[in-house]
Amino acid sequence: MPSVVLSLLGLGLGALHASSVSAGQVPVVDGVIGGVRTSDSTTKNLETLASDVRASTPTPGALRVTENSGICETTEGVYQASGYGDLSEDESVWFWFFEARNNPDTAPLITWFNGGPGSSSMIGLFQELGPCRINNDSSTVSLNPYAWNEYANVLFIDQPVGVGFSYGTSTVGTSEEAASDVWDFMQIWITDERFSKYAANDFAIWTESYGGHYGPTFASYFMDQIAGIANGTVSGTPLNFKTLGIGNGLTDAMAQYPQYLTYSQNNPYHPLVSSTVYNRANTSMYSSNGCQHQIEACNNNGSNSVCSSAQSYCNNNVLSPLAGDYDVYYVLSTNDDYPPDITPYLTNSSITDAIGAEADWQETSTTVYDNFAATGDWMRTKSPYLEKVIAAGLKVVLYNGDADFICNYMGDEATIDALQTSTSSLWASQSFANYTVNGTVAGLYKNADNFSYIRFYGSGHEVPAYEYGDLARGQAALQMFEQIMMGGALVPT
Repeated sequence: MPSVVLSLLGLGLGALHASSVSAGQVPVVDGVIGGVRTSDSTTKNLETLASDVRASTPTPGALRVTENSGICETTEGVYQASGYGDLSEDESVWFWFFEARNNPDTAPLITWFNGGPGSSSMIGLFQELGPCRINNDSSTVSLNPYAWNEYANVLFIDQPVGVGFSYGTSTVGTSEEAASDVWDFMQIWITDERFSKYAANDFAIWTESYGGHYGPTFASYFMDQIAGIANGTVSGTPLNFKTLGIGNGLTDAMAQYPQYLTYSQNNPYHPLVSSTVYNRANTSMYSSNGCQHQIEACNNNGSNSVCSSAQSYCNNNVLSPLAGDYDVYYVLSTNDDYPPDITPYLTNSSITDAIGAEADWQETSTTVYDNFAATGDWMRTKSPYLEKVIAAGLKVVLYNGDADFICNYMGDEATIDALQTSTSSLWASQSFANYTVNGTVAGLYKNADNFSYIRFYGSGHEVPAYEYGDLARGQAALQMFEQIMMGGALVPT
């Protein structure tokens, strides 16, 4: 890999100690990244916190919409809409839609989901790929010239219920349950007269982080529902499903957890921990009842408690210690305050009133996170779903920033190596090649039939938020996105 040249432009890229990370897509529980709460803190899971909601009356099966608020997307003539899809009287899902800046009637429709579990997709909107980006003051935004709605109609969704601006009874605790709710929301959204024209357009799911679980699970469920509509066993509106994209995803713990050890010592930048810490984590990984054994037990028809215990043990003894004093989302730093916090902006009443938000926004819902931790969903591999999607011929891309620890590229590449699909032999036979953007080498890539992968240089957990060399923030990610959405392979330029 060539030497990394990062243009930080005074963005204050520092780090949070791994034991004290206070923001991000993976919650910290009792000092453990991705930990499991031991106290009885989940009694509110089935409650609707009415004090946090300023709600109009939901209409199950319908949308409540605010159109053209003027917030974020200021490109002249570009339509936007935000609001709620009401799954039931006490389950309301927040969305924010931006039409494509170019040819919206024929442009593909994509959905975007951030991870957690329990984190808001407003992270992706304001820190990564949306029409605007949060400024360093955390209170204003600037137009993003490399937004993904340059090419596609983009629908950001806060899910499950209880995440971000979504509100209501929070009962979802598995990726499969989340998939069902997202499908139900999309059926409400795509049949609304404002959005039904997009039903025939190419459709894609893009996601990040815990999206390594969400993406394959959602895609598999959507494929089943669409097939059911075709054969008459399911009632609904089909989507023209073409593409699945996953950034820095957690998909298969069995493949990925050993790579925390490797990455901590042999990442492209510097070792993260001492040999003493490494050796202790290595013992925890491979001892007789260690992390590897517990992940295997979970995925051998393990109960919720077995899988939840595996998450607790592995994250306490392997994942968290191996980050050392470096930021888990960007290992070049030890006190990372980039991308800037979006909380002040999204809790400003002038903003929330304008967009029609009716719940108090928070970056990550502890209630939703605890629901997932209780089922052990984290440790259950979603690789079989990913294999199913690839086998069906959909275009699939995985991408990673090489400066991310928590869902590091070594783990994702190990996940890919372990897949059993028609593309696997071609993948294994190829070598990585340079991926260039306007002549600048931005990373390494492979194409294997309908599957592609790219490792971006100098990027942290949120790839579209970063810049590299002569490239602007998000420029390389937008080139990848457009090439994949056109249905072809990754191509250096």
